[in-house]
Amino acid sequence: MQTTNTPRTASAADAAPISRSLARAFHDDPMMRWFFPDDASREESLVRYFTTLFTRQYVHNGVCELTGSAAAFWVPAEARDKAVPDAETVRELQDILGERAGLFGEAVEAAAAHPPREPHWYLAVIGADPAAQGQGQGAALLRSGLAKADAAGMPVRLESSKAANLPFYEHFGFTVGEELRLPGGGPALWSMWREPRPGADVWTAPRKVPVGPAVGEGRR
Repeated sequence: MQTTNTPRTASAADAAPISRSLARAFHDDPMMRWFFPDDASREESLVRYFTTLFTRQYVHNGVCELTGSAAAFWVPAEARDKAVPDAETVRELQDILGERAGLFGEAVEAAAAHPPREPHWYLAVIGADPAAQGQGQGAALLRSGLAKADAAGMPVRLESSKAANLPFYEHFGFTVGEELRLPGGGPALWSMWREPRPGADVWTAPRKVPVGPAVGEGRR
């Protein structure tokens, strides 16, 4: 796996390092702690979770990029209908989640209850291994995807389950929309939206805000 901050397109062969980086990135995320409450087994469960999402869903129907220790999964507007997980993927995720599968399903339904009708790009997952946070790898992935969305003239949507990450996304032009409290006593989820900026410079260095994960429809 590369050691630079320059994003490159991910392939199925990158599943292992991508899943490990994302598992570490999401280990302390409020939503992942809710889905996988056991501290001792969470990382390995998340490795399985992200491996399933990546290999069965996003690598085939999304725009997946990685750096040395970070990864991002995007869904372009034209791929939205294709990026929905099939029945086998759902079964795999339910097996990984075990007794939390019901809460997972309720959370997905709640998050998807009011999707924007306007065509848009969707940032499904982004995260950096905590050992590499502060090196700009997550920011580089975010800039890369936003540049592609801007070139297509498309707005971008994401959902974040970590309040501390909202300023990071706001720096790149996102605004906070709905705040959703997930059913079953789950954590809060913030929907964020960014209008396209054709010709804009999205490569300016962000403030020193920890690069954290965003997960939305990828939870399905």
